Amino acid sequence: MDQQERIVSKAHELFMRYGIRSVSMDEIASNLGISKKTIYQFFTDKDALVEAVVNMELSGSEDDCLKYIENSENPVHEFFMALDMIRDMLRLMNPMLIYDMQKYHPSAFQKLNCYQNEFVYNQIESNLSRGVAEELYRADINVPILARFRLVSVFALFNPDMFPTGKHTLDDIIREITMNFLYGIVTPKGQKLLNKYNQQREKQIQHDEKGK
Repeated sequence: MDQQERIVSKAHELFMRYGIRSVSMDEIASNLGISKKTIYQFFTDKDALVEAVVNMELSGSEDDCLKYIENSENPVHEFFMALDMIRDMLRLMNPMLIYDMQKYHPSAFQKLNCYQNEFVYNQIESNLSRGVAEELYRADINVPILARFRLVSVFALFNPDMFPTGKHTLDDIIREITMNFLYGIVTPKGQKLLNKYNQQREKQIQHDEKGK
């Protein structure tokens, strides 16, 4: 890993843990054992570093997303694999990170928005269309509208005005949103799979909790 990659990797780690606003360039340099001047040799300011971190995170997220789509058994199972991926990410992520990005680093936030509105939206729309074709989702659903609704509802959990920090865990919020969304669109055939995967996931969560 070269120096620039080390800087981006450490900044990503600190931003995920503490949020963006709470982490200064001095703290990033200190954690790396380098001078702040060295960071500025690669990044003109904190905005540029935040954008580099966002690019790294989105690239990794896209790769992970394509892998779980490839490995899923069917569109319903794909939702549960995505739910587990989001759950793992939320364990490492400060809930204020998205808010900090939106308020203080609009260029980086715009990159995130483009990723959501293009790549993520297309994956949701594809999932819904395949689910209808496989008779797991109702044939009468409006795929573009529900794909947009799903996209907005998922990212709403990072809005501190809608879901104040500490009142509910992000994992509880995304699970509740996802399960209600799925129960609203599945056919009886799809509901059997939904119940099966939900039971499997609950058992796994209980097992993980006991192992802590």
